[in-house]
Amino acid sequence: MAKINIVLYEPEIPQNTGNIARLCVCTNSSLYLVGKLGFALTDKYTKRAGMDYWEHVDLHRINSMEELFEQFPEGKFYYLTTKSKKKYTDIKFEDEVFLVFGPESRGLPEEYVTKDTAITIPMAEGQRSLNLSNSVAIVTYEVIRQKNLL
Repeated sequence: MAKINIVLYEPEIPQNTGNIARLCVCTNSSLYLVGKLGFALTDKYTKRAGMDYWEHVDLHRINSMEELFEQFPEGKFYYLTTKSKKKYTDIKFEDEVFLVFGPESRGLPEEYVTKDTAITIPMAEGQRSLNLSNSVAIVTYEVIRQKNLL
């Protein structure tokens, strides 16, 4: 069965993570928080954004991307970045997909955005980036649409 795994690498803004946690519950997706967080999971803004959904989140705290790769050696990882020309809508997503998003202020490290599976969400020329929680929702629902998950 198809499974969506949302990976937030070093997220910085608690409200985004709370919104994404809520999205994960509503889409039967797992949430992986990787590396150093820019907030505590007990932060009132994180809790408020996630509302009463937190107890239902399939949440995993991981120390590094390497640790995540070791846990899922067969996982198909897609790296969301503004530095790719490959649109997320041009991808035929795998059954066990990991959608990896970087920190709000700087995005993913260069080693990930240069991979073959680096993808982007198209935007108007000259614009820097979309909000993280919006980006996660856009791509998550494309996987749901393709796989007819909900």
